[in-house]
Amino acid sequence: MKISVLGAGAWGTALAVQAAGRHEVLLWARDGAACAEMRATRRNARYLPEAELPLQLSVSADLAQAVAHGMDGLIVVATPMAALRQMLAGLPDGARVLWLCKGFEAGTGLLGHEIARAVQPRLRVGILSGPSFAQEVAAGQPTALVAASEDQALAQQAVDAFHAERLRVYTSNDPVGVEVGGAVKNVLAIAVGIADGLRLRAEKSGEASQAPGLNARAALITRGLAEMLRLGLALGARTETFMGLSGVGDLVLTATGDLSRNRRVGLLLAEGLALPQILHDLGHVAEGVYSAPTVLARARDRGVDMPITEAVVAVLDGRLSPAAAVELLMGRQARSEH
Repeated sequence: MKISVLGAGAWGTALAVQAAGRHEVLLWARDGAACAEMRATRRNARYLPEAELPLQLSVSADLAQAVAHGMDGLIVVATPMAALRQMLAGLPDGARVLWLCKGFEAGTGLLGHEIARAVQPRLRVGILSGPSFAQEVAAGQPTALVAASEDQALAQQAVDAFHAERLRVYTSNDPVGVEVGGAVKNVLAIAVGIADGLRLRAEKSGEASQAPGLNARAALITRGLAEMLRLGLALGARTETFMGLSGVGDLVLTATGDLSRNRRVGLLLAEGLALPQILHDLGHVAEGVYSAPTVLARARDRGVDMPITEAVVAVLDGRLSPAAAVELLMGRQARSEH
């Protein structure tokens, strides 16, 4: 199968590396100089330096060439959410497209499938998501993903493209649920990172007794999953999707894994660092930072209560300190769990 991966960030590169041994894969990079360096060194030094690019993997800065290559097979958009609209708008009618980005579009509040419907309704579209760190996928460590589309043939094509001995790909016909899970879990990972960061800071100062602990982490993950589910159902998703890979699976990984950029943002906020400095030093996109206000706006529009998300947005905006946000959440009125 011919596969074009549009976007040479960590996740796009990892997926291209994983598939290159079995398919004709072309990885497109926007930066021509970076592309030439990758061809020469067989490394993506900026985004995934640990992974060697297989000799079978083609690398190009020619977008037209990359799109043409994937038209007979599969096109995978691996850009950040902010570039998804532009990428989809430039694809020909009938292209079979999956995207990897997770979030709501800033400004419009749209999910990926809603963007596709608005800009290029004649595409065959879906999303590839789930609990996955790029470094582990590129290294061939066991991973499970979900390909979600209302187009059953496209979801199966994703399985044919990427399912392998160390990478399992399941299918779903609930792209709304998969996209909501992928978007909201990034925001919740910031919240868990804040709580964990406060605990670590308190342990260093010898004042750990009153700081959030592992109990607080479990509470945030569990109640965060409830927020995710409420928003998903309001947008037309199905409950069972959130009990799967793109819901609880991706949430647990992103909220607790040391490779999580969104968790890292929360940890650094708890240390007292300013958000602009955190994002500058991070060097990669942390989608939860950009998605949080949009998630909250979409929830308010549907009358959905998302207190953890509200607290994260207040911290990101500088209206609440990390410690005050945790206190605010713990001081909420008691209520029925369900």
